[in-house]
Amino acid sequence: MSDVEVVVIGSGIGGLVSASMLARYGFSVLLCESHTIPGGSAHGFSRQGFHFDAGPSFFCGLTDPKSLNPVRQVLSALDEAIETVPYDPLGHYHFPDGTLEVSSDIDRYRQAIANITPDGAREFSRLERRLNTIYDALRGIPPLALRLDWQAIPFLVQHYPFRLFKLLPAMGLMQRTVGELMDECAVNPWIRRTIDLECFLLSGLKSYGTIAPEVAFMFGERARSTVDYPLGGSAAIVEALVRGFKKWGGELRLKTHVEKILVEGGEVRGVRLRNGETVSAPIVISNATVWDTYLKLLDAAELPPSYRQESLSIPTIDSFMHLNLGIRSDGLEGLTGHHVVVLDELSDITVPGNTCMISLPTVWDKNLAPEGYHAIHAYTLEPYRDWKLDADYEQRKQDRSQSLYRALEKIIPDLRDRIEFEMIGTPVTHARFLRRYHGTYGPAIPPIRGIFPSIHTPVKGLYRVGDTTLPGIGVPAVAASGIMCANTLVSPDKMSGLLQEIGLL
Repeated sequence: MSDVEVVVIGSGIGGLVSASMLARYGFSVLLCESHTIPGGSAHGFSRQGFHFDAGPSFFCGLTDPKSLNPVRQVLSALDEAIETVPYDPLGHYHFPDGTLEVSSDIDRYRQAIANITPDGAREFSRLERRLNTIYDALRGIPPLALRLDWQAIPFLVQHYPFRLFKLLPAMGLMQRTVGELMDECAVNPWIRRTIDLECFLLSGLKSYGTIAPEVAFMFGERARSTVDYPLGGSAAIVEALVRGFKKWGGELRLKTHVEKILVEGGEVRGVRLRNGETVSAPIVISNATVWDTYLKLLDAAELPPSYRQESLSIPTIDSFMHLNLGIRSDGLEGLTGHHVVVLDELSDITVPGNTCMISLPTVWDKNLAPEGYHAIHAYTLEPYRDWKLDADYEQRKQDRSQSLYRALEKIIPDLRDRIEFEMIGTPVTHARFLRRYHGTYGPAIPPIRGIFPSIHTPVKGLYRVGDTTLPGIGVPAVAASGIMCANTLVSPDKMSGLLQEIGLL
């Protein structure tokens, strides 16, 4: 048996941030990761000389000291940095009736919309002003100053009174969905579809299922901060967080599967590993999903039945089909790095296979593929149900990946003749390697049904972070969950000391 102050289960961004921040605050922290590599959904991997991002590929503000990106602020706290490549346009949205260039230059973006629909551009500007009101209010309080306990408001009142006061006029907007704001600003169907797509790319839900601050943050950051891709891919962010975690005394164990969270008398006592080892700790933080935490890691008897049932009944967003390709790059010098393709005008954008996301990171970082080649990651929603490792599995992979090929052929018509490497991932792949319940993208919690669950649980000493907790889905959101969890476990004095040290107070 070994003893530490904190055990963190899972090295996704939420787990890495909470672990590294607690190590920075002086805790002894053990981070357990089942996989052979850290990073969770943000890890990277290589095959035959091609390097792929497993998940996120769009980032803002990673090298901008004024950015609101929680990852950027955590890296500052850890005294770590990464190299990035800024770029614009961000990418292109390809609809059946036309293509929209998406730029971080907001005037250029408005003009691109106006070239398609002048009325829609005016309506977009009205919605943009509402979202900017939210973003401007949020800018005053750094994510690194947030915590989730009774001391949260007193801390902000003490250290950010004027900035907190500036939040008040925007509070009404922050409680609303993007769809509700859009109803007041836009009737143009082209604009409404585009905003639905923007929301879907962020949260997995359309505008009525996406809370306004989430989109306000994205619009604000990409227009006022830097849009940049990390050299080395998303794995570079993971590596920087791991470096910082270890530098401040944390211990990372890979290939270390946590079998059970140990509880006695309603209080956490530690964890039991698959190899039989027990690690004693008064605090355990689970970066596993709410479903994996409460179904696999924790005995049902340790939770109030009604709380457990409510938690496990949270609906899920579908899993994914993934297509990773290595292709010859000759003649493709004009490619941009991000594309979203909607294949069928008559089908909803949330229908699996209809909206396909495409990333070509070698546009920015040629070291991610052999010379003369591009690495491509394309993915689309795919239900987990009916997927199993049976005799038809390989054929089903080929069949269900065809929408991704059709989407890619909108960008690279002769794609199939260029392929040198192919790897297809399914919901089974997603569930297996990321250890996510049904391989899900995350919870489908429309704001009308309530907010995401808190980091707190009914078990004393047990906390949760990641995309099934506040603030929700996406790298900035899960990083914020890790920050809030770590800050909640330390005194306000420790928080203020760190904020002063890195110039945020």
